[in-house]
Amino acid sequence: MTTEHNPKTEPFSNAEKDPDDWTTGDEPMTGAQASYLKTLSEEAGEGFDENLSKADASKRIDALQEKTGRGAH
Repeated sequence: MTTEHNPKTEPFSNAEKDPDDWTTGDEPMTGAQASYLKTLSEEAGEGFDENLSKADASKRIDALQEKTGRGAH
């Protein structure tokens, strides 16, 4: 029986990396991040900063997901 390599189970995928370690983390956040972050900010009653970097937006999304109960944790 052989075990196939499954990249989805690799612990070092981009989704698992700390945003501070992203090579593109200092680029402007993506449109998808901005849209989701704006929704979360409104639900949490907090301000939305449209000038966040990808890494900072990811961290802010995580924090707001916990606050709003939307997180998958």
